Amino acid sequence: MKRSVIKRLRGNTRGSAAAEMVLVMPVLLVLVFGCVELGNYFLSEHVLLKGVRDGARFAARQSFTNYNGCGSSASNVPQALADSTKLIVRKGSLDSSDVDLLPNWNEGSAQFTVQMTCSTTAGETTLAGIYTGSLVGTDNAAPVVIVTARVPYRPVLPGIGFSGAGLFLNANQQAAVMGI
Repeated sequence: MKRSVIKRLRGNTRGSAAAEMVLVMPVLLVLVFGCVELGNYFLSEHVLLKGVRDGARFAARQSFTNYNGCGSSASNVPQALADSTKLIVRKGSLDSSDVDLLPNWNEGSAQFTVQMTCSTTAGETTLAGIYTGSLVGTDNAAPVVIVTARVPYRPVLPGIGFSGAGLFLNANQQAAVMGI
């Protein structure tokens, strides 16, 4: 009698699918949540990069009078231009009441800079067109605006175990000042 019960239990496979699912489910959940988080990271980085690119384009199309003069090292641009450029990067427009493109700009560790440097071309090439003469204080100098942003990453699912602490989104873009 004992042998037949054991033989019957060994041959019973009714719960095997449920047992296999219990073993595989943690791996599947890690893959699904990992894909969602990775997709969110790339989307956030793309949004920041597009914003920085638009900000550099905006700053490069400002008048030459907004730039203090060319020097050999990077210098900051006037505060009003830097604030306007930050609005373009942060919100996509000059309207300060618009919603931030990324939700984590308000955190204290977000960094943003707008600098200007001049590309002097001594011995390389002679600049023509709008870059001739005393453009911003130096002959044959092409002013270049550099926009840099560093924003902390905010994960989609911070309660699942990935807090994103110490992970930043970085973007940097340069554009030649056109003075349009």
